[in-house]
Amino acid sequence: MGLLTGILTLPLAPLRTTLWAAEQVLNAAEAEYYDPAPVRQALTQLERALLDGRIDEDEYERREDELLDRLDEITARRRAPRP
Repeated sequence: MGLLTGILTLPLAPLRTTLWAAEQVLNAAEAEYYDPAPVRQALTQLERALLDGRIDEDEYERREDELLDRLDEITARRRAPRP
């Protein structure tokens, strides 16, 4: 970036900084949302709840299907090519 370009685009610096910060927040949120560890932990806790008798078989199967669907979504997202 030349001196003239830097001077002319200086008023846009706050916008560029805001966009960069929003991009960083989005990247962090996606990394957390698509992390399979919490889903696996929830599956483990769900199985413990079933074995302890805190939930019945129907509730277990319903919630397990939801969690497994979530894992499938995470796996598909990780395999998809990034633009």
